[in-house]
Amino acid sequence: MKRIIKSLIMATALTIATTGIAMATPSTQIWIPSTDVQAFKSLHLGIDNYTRTSSGGSDFRPNVYDLGLTAGVLPFEKVQAEVGVDYMTYGINTLDSNPLSFNAKLGTPEDSLFSGSPALAFGGYGFGTKKDLTDSNIVYGLAAKTLPVVGRLSAGYYVGNDKVIGDKNDGVLLSWDRTMSEISDKLWVAADYQGGDNTVGAFSFGASWAFTKNVSVILGYDIYNDQSMAGKNTFTTQLDINFP
Repeated sequence: MKRIIKSLIMATALTIATTGIAMATPSTQIWIPSTDVQAFKSLHLGIDNYTRTSSGGSDFRPNVYDLGLTAGVLPFEKVQAEVGVDYMTYGINTLDSNPLSFNAKLGTPEDSLFSGSPALAFGGYGFGTKKDLTDSNIVYGLAAKTLPVVGRLSAGYYVGNDKVIGDKNDGVLLSWDRTMSEISDKLWVAADYQGGDNTVGAFSFGASWAFTKNVSVILGYDIYNDQSMAGKNTFTTQLDINFP
């Protein structure tokens, strides 16, 4: 496993930059969590990169690299769960001395509660190890429903640690995503929004291409609600690999 991870890091060694806080990432859309949950005994490796489109002055935020592992832990069809850990570096001693963050999610797929029921997910992320520095401690709830032709619509709400993400520490979660089968079953597009004028509020959009059943890459763009807190907008690349 170490040899695989090392090779992937070298192959995707892009300099990245995000908000000035550590955040562990669950299964996501582009930026916000999704109602998707890793299957039992599956392991997901994520290498997420965010590159500032501009920097400097008071709006500068450090580069960050995120290597994350997420595992499915419940053997049930109608109730699923995942747990994850992220290793993040910023080039800032205080943050790099506390590189680990954790996440967890409990969810139900669409149609699992009753015919036509939405997917539901409850979870949290950004559970860092340094009090009031890396512990953004964001908890959320989401519901999602896939509609014919339109795609999947998701809506929810979150709240986090105001001492880390800012005084306006809550907001809505909204997203749309769709597999573009008219073009290729390998092409997926999405847009999402995390409300709040804080370090995590953003509107993001992007597309993914699945090279194989278990390997895909997302290319996206993030527009932050309050750039004085979150920094300049970012271009993101996200490599996703599932085992098995």
